[in-house]
Amino acid sequence: MVRLVAVSKLKPANDILALHEAPARQLHFGENYAQELSQKAELLPRTIRWHFIGGLQSGRCKDLAKIPNLWCVSSIDSLKKAQLLDKHRGEKIKSDPETPKLNVHVQVNTSGEESKSGCAPGDEVVSLCRAIINDCPNLHLLGLMTIGAIARSVATTVENENEDFRLLKEQRDLVVKQLGLDRELELSMGMSEDFEGAIAMGSDEVRIGSTIFGQRPAKADAKIVA
Repeated sequence: MVRLVAVSKLKPANDILALHEAPARQLHFGENYAQELSQKAELLPRTIRWHFIGGLQSGRCKDLAKIPNLWCVSSIDSLKKAQLLDKHRGEKIKSDPETPKLNVHVQVNTSGEESKSGCAPGDEVVSLCRAIINDCPNLHLLGLMTIGAIARSVATTVENENEDFRLLKEQRDLVVKQLGLDRELELSMGMSEDFEGAIAMGSDEVRIGSTIFGQRPAKADAKIVA
């Protein structure tokens, strides 16, 4: 079953609640901005499973890790950030033992674009995954994530494979082999423009925003409580 993350950035809490309640009962929601996620998490039911999918800043790791129903951070791209999340999630677990470990994806820059975050394919990805597994007891490595080049996304179809997705699969296989893992790692790949092609290539998670929620307002005009 492919996990659907409904990307709700800049959308009001009422829109999220409507999708979370019957009949849709959508569980997983993704946010790009740490402060916005924190505010929405305080307003909305704890049954929502939040995903942080935006660029991760070290200064925001503490706030994110303290959100009890933050289900996953999908944009880990450095050991420092992983260690900060691990430290602060550990503090949260100590104060509230019912808080689960925090799932994480390592972000891979499969397109090589300077504008994109993520680890370089190869040793950098393997090393970060190894460190998370061995040295971050309060994190659980779910798998790898990529946001591919826009041109490749637009050209992606079920028949026309996306080069970024192919590379992410190769990186997943490399990590599993190099670390001798006895479990599969997830592939988080695919958005509104290319999710069908991503699923055809084995994606375990797709992140869909505008296709579900419609056009977003400008950030300056967005309101959490409409």
